[in-house]
Amino acid sequence: MATNSAPITLSSLTSLQPTTLAPLLLEPSEQSKIAIIDVRDSDHIGGNIKDSTWVPLHELDARMPELVRTLKDKEKVVFHCMLSQQRGPKAALSYARAKQRAEAKERASEDKESAHDHDQKQEQKKPVAQEICILEGGFGSWQALYGEDPRLTVDYHPDLWL
Repeated sequence: MATNSAPITLSSLTSLQPTTLAPLLLEPSEQSKIAIIDVRDSDHIGGNIKDSTWVPLHELDARMPELVRTLKDKEKVVFHCMLSQQRGPKAALSYARAKQRAEAKERASEDKESAHDHDQKQEQKKPVAQEICILEGGFGSWQALYGEDPRLTVDYHPDLWL
């Protein structure tokens, strides 16, 4: 199925600094608009960003339909691994492409409906513009800045980071 959307590449995604993300997570009006997806594997121990969702990279493909569905109303979805050099960017790219495919499939399905049903459906749901981001420096950079801040980091064990 051909779509008019340009192919998604890593350069299509946003790099987000920890110092930009932290204030957003502390702002009550912004918290519900953001999802953090942690794709670390066994290196997940030692701490994680508060309210993040842990999806080890080896589970990502199986959980992708769930992520696309449950994150559709988030304005910003931030992926990270330990350094955000391989796993985090790979996961963000996979998610962006899966989201694009799901939206194309949904548009194709809507095109088959009658004009009346289509107009009614459009009034009921307004799509959220979603920014897909990669946390610059990953959890390694995050913990160096915010590891000891319980408002931003949970299950932190500083002795693992010496």
